[in-house]
Amino acid sequence: MATKAKVPVTTVFSGIQPSGQLTLGNYLGAMRNFVKLQHEADCYFCIVNLHALTVPQDPQALYKATLDLARLYVAAGIDPEVATIFVQSHVPAHAEFGWLMECSTYTGELKRMTQFKDKSKKAEVVTTGLFTYPCLMAADILLYQTSHVPVGEDQKQHLELSRDIAIRLNNRFGDFLTVPEPYIPSRKAGGRIMSLTDPTKKMSKSLEDPNGNIYLMDTPDIVRNKVKRAVTDLGREVKYDEKNKPGISNLMVLLSLCTGMKLEEISAKYDGYGQFKKDVAEAVITALEPIHQRFAELSEPGVIEAILAKGAEKATMVANQNLRLIQDKLGLVPRPR
Repeated sequence: MATKAKVPVTTVFSGIQPSGQLTLGNYLGAMRNFVKLQHEADCYFCIVNLHALTVPQDPQALYKATLDLARLYVAAGIDPEVATIFVQSHVPAHAEFGWLMECSTYTGELKRMTQFKDKSKKAEVVTTGLFTYPCLMAADILLYQTSHVPVGEDQKQHLELSRDIAIRLNNRFGDFLTVPEPYIPSRKAGGRIMSLTDPTKKMSKSLEDPNGNIYLMDTPDIVRNKVKRAVTDLGREVKYDEKNKPGISNLMVLLSLCTGMKLEEISAKYDGYGQFKKDVAEAVITALEPIHQRFAELSEPGVIEAILAKGAEKATMVANQNLRLIQDKLGLVPRPR
């Protein structure tokens, strides 16, 4: 499903769970687009820590991961003076709106969610939160009258549910909720970043093999070692061919996205894998260096906390207005002032 041109991108919501480490694929495939998008639309970038609670979490690890993810948002180039960066649990309207969404969703719809089926098979404990969290995701989106949501394959079904809920409530009460569209940025140089150890799989923070990922906070030596061991193929030709040379093609995309070189230029420049891999590693290290520097600055006591406090204040104002809107439709008495 592609973005419809007739629907202008006015408000964007994106949420990332503070679990696992962000990868170079997350940065090149999504966050660099967010940096551009923040100047074109009203953007809300949320650390969805309530979603993380659908499975057991170590409290101290979750606390640290939440702040680190916020630091990476800013270090990657998202400007808190332009976009709204906040933590989900800092805006209570998300949880309250989530309950209203649960009361507007059918159990049959939730039972069809393939991600719940997959996760529940692997989990030692299956919580009701894991079952109903698509309702909270719908709340996250609809709470800001979101026009577009950057979404991957694994979340498309959840966005469809959000759309279905919005349409259902609009049909009942009149058009008062924006029906969100998927935001799919144009792909450049092949687009997706694949695993270094299995180029048939997408580089992702949920990937089981850590050697397949380059994480945003990997040190230069770690990056060099991972790229050096990256899967290639027989022969010496550096040529973009996703089908027959997926490993080399993936490394070419990395080099292209990190340097701006065209794939044709890369192919013409190298006649073997040795120097090619070294240059890929150094290009990645150069791309990550400013992120590491900014992350260190944001790790000073109180810096990211102040940014999140300001973001929560901005998000709360918008969220409370839209929460009150649906409360009125449902017949809930306003809070005493």
